[in-house]
Amino acid sequence: MTDYQRQVDTKHYSFKGYFHKFRWMSYWYQLKEIVDRPDITSQLDIGPGSLFLKKTLEVHRPDLKYTSMDIDSNLGSDVVGSVTSIPFPDQSFDLVSAFQVLEHIKFEDFETALKEMERVSKRYVFISLPHNVPSFDFQFKLPGIKRFSLAIKIPFGQKHVFNGQHYWEVGKRGYSAKRILSILTRHFEVITEYVPFENQYHHFYILKKRVWDCWWSHR
Repeated sequence: MTDYQRQVDTKHYSFKGYFHKFRWMSYWYQLKEIVDRPDITSQLDIGPGSLFLKKTLEVHRPDLKYTSMDIDSNLGSDVVGSVTSIPFPDQSFDLVSAFQVLEHIKFEDFETALKEMERVSKRYVFISLPHNVPSFDFQFKLPGIKRFSLAIKIPFGQKHVFNGQHYWEVGKRGYSAKRILSILTRHFEVITEYVPFENQYHHFYILKKRVWDCWWSHR
């Protein structure tokens, strides 16, 4: 297992460089998935970045006990730790989330991270991953007619080249969307998975621990 170090400077999370409008929409989907589930009362957010999610949840889910964890001690997270070895006991949180995080570890450690997230979760695991293939999207609106949106992703099979941050991305050669979903299905019940129309680069996976896993860990 790789000993991971921080990959970006804190300046990476500046407003102009990081908060483009497509990322804003990705935050909206993160919030929606959490706010819509009242059975989530505690959350471990891995790789919180600018802590924007935390600050927004303080307004819309003030009852939620939020804990952040990052490998970079300079980002002001609550806990310093790695997703491949999470420093919490089993079933510590209702939700464990990692939005745009797991591509920052080598693919050989992907399932190790999933197992760790499953271990410390009581109920849910929410993740998003970069899905980097060409897409065609179209939207139109006419008076009196509901807005119509259509997006189609075109598998391309391009070879991924490590850019200093992402070791792999969904849709690149060897990391097909089908393969990623198959891996996730081995560990979780997949409630839903989708690519938001407004941000074709982020692929969301809303996962739940299986009842058997929850029962076994209580033995």
